[in-house]
Amino acid sequence: MADVPRLKTQYQDEVRPSLTDQFGYENPMEVPSLEKICINRGVGEVSENQKALDRAVEEMRKITGQHPTIRRAKRSIASFDVREGMPVGAKVTLRDARMYEFFDRLVTLALPNIRDFGGVPDRSFDGHGNYTLGVDEQIIFPEIDVDSVDRIDGMDITFVTDAETDEESYALLKGLGMPFVRRGEEEPAEV
Repeated sequence: MADVPRLKTQYQDEVRPSLTDQFGYENPMEVPSLEKICINRGVGEVSENQKALDRAVEEMRKITGQHPTIRRAKRSIASFDVREGMPVGAKVTLRDARMYEFFDRLVTLALPNIRDFGGVPDRSFDGHGNYTLGVDEQIIFPEIDVDSVDRIDGMDITFVTDAETDEESYALLKGLGMPFVRRGEEEPAEV
């Protein structure tokens, strides 16, 4: 039997009972859980440089441990030199063990690598219990060799939960170790 990810064990042993006490769930199936993590990366320069997409796919594969799917344009946009069907980005959907391993590496290794990191904002919930985090640089992940990177790009990481409300989703992600900064709390000052 494969090893159970540390974060999955933490969810079952600590987070589930805590959420049950906090929100008064009567049925164990009511307790929210993390369903999947979607990582999406757009490649704006693909119309001029086809290798940019190949680099983005390879970097996402290193970060997630899973091969990404290519995202294609749904319609043509002349001002951006984008034609319908042209590749414009890459996407990975992580579930189960890979999802928990990625979440653990993101929180313990990658996010602390951000300069002047004071936590992630708590304003990016969608009203249905999902949270999206924008990362400005792919080089915060230890799997990426900084010297081999031609261009610094960001990505969107969406945490999809089965929580009914944003408050439940916030408590779930906070229990799993997401370093939220509440509105009104001071973030580190720029020097």
